[in-house]
Amino acid sequence: MSDIRIVTVAKELPQYCRSTEDILPFVALWLAGEDKRFRRKVAKIFEGAAVDKRYGIMNIEEVFNATSFEEKNAIYVREVKKLGKKVLQKALKQSNWTADSIDYIITVSCTGIMIPSLDAYLINDLGLRTDIVRLPVTEMGCAAGVSGLIYASNFLKSNPGKRVAVVAVESPTATFQLEDHSMANMVSAAIFGDGAACVLLSSEEDAKGPKIIGEEMYHFNDATHMMGFDLTNHGLKMILDPEVPNTIAEHFPTIVHPFLERNGTSIEYVNHLIFHPGGRKIVQTVEKLFGSLGKNIDDTREVLKMYGNMSSATVLYVLERFLEKDIKPGEQGLVLSFGPGFSAQQVLLEW
Repeated sequence: MSDIRIVTVAKELPQYCRSTEDILPFVALWLAGEDKRFRRKVAKIFEGAAVDKRYGIMNIEEVFNATSFEEKNAIYVREVKKLGKKVLQKALKQSNWTADSIDYIITVSCTGIMIPSLDAYLINDLGLRTDIVRLPVTEMGCAAGVSGLIYASNFLKSNPGKRVAVVAVESPTATFQLEDHSMANMVSAAIFGDGAACVLLSSEEDAKGPKIIGEEMYHFNDATHMMGFDLTNHGLKMILDPEVPNTIAEHFPTIVHPFLERNGTSIEYVNHLIFHPGGRKIVQTVEKLFGSLGKNIDDTREVLKMYGNMSSATVLYVLERFLEKDIKPGEQGLVLSFGPGFSAQQVLLEW
């Protein structure tokens, strides 16, 4: 069986960008009717979110205007098509692939609704083949960047000599709820940003890049309430249980160690941690768990700081940083993310 390799990762950012400092006055105006203690608490959440800036498909005035679900979703559809096209073109250029050489396309997004899905538009815009296999992944939230890699790996395992594009485009900005003053909405407003990423994978003999040596999903029982969206008349309303970091910490040993063992390795031999930056608390939780083993997640923290949490695309921004490093052959990397379900998804790489 031929190896499955990650050939390249590309990212694309929306046109608007604001620092957290710039956003705070808008937050103050938005919550002007709330009591002083609440406003102070929310400002602290934004200041302590470990996000310095984030990008958006809308300018900030648009975000804080009460646009309807229909209007916000129309902006999402328009901008996701643009970002998806740009990021796939960039990845193809980086790897010297032609658009019609892709056999399978996986598009990932959970922050808006469009049927047909993004992949149908990319087929038309970039001249992908008429017999390309399509897989849209829509309801797996932050975990779905890794889900896309897992589905790509499974396809390539049974299809040697083929090529896959995984395109993740997210706009949490389009899900922002103006009328919702819950803590879940405050926290998500403080940590999320918009962005797109594309990963190209191959099972061709001459493919270069780290190879996938294992992948697995781990599903937490009775935890569907922990993360996701409620579909309301105003749009997608965030569900975010404050117990998420503790739940991750409790399950951590049963998620990571048996998976590595099944793939003939252990955390001692994993040199690189490619972890999804869900938010400051999740990053701190995972840092504690890994820090005691002498591992760091500096790249994860840096991506959170520079872009915020872009749902499924974020872990691919972290992965891109590792593909740009000079990593020795034989070194291993663990790609890990958590999302609605509640579930953990992981991929083991070897350079």
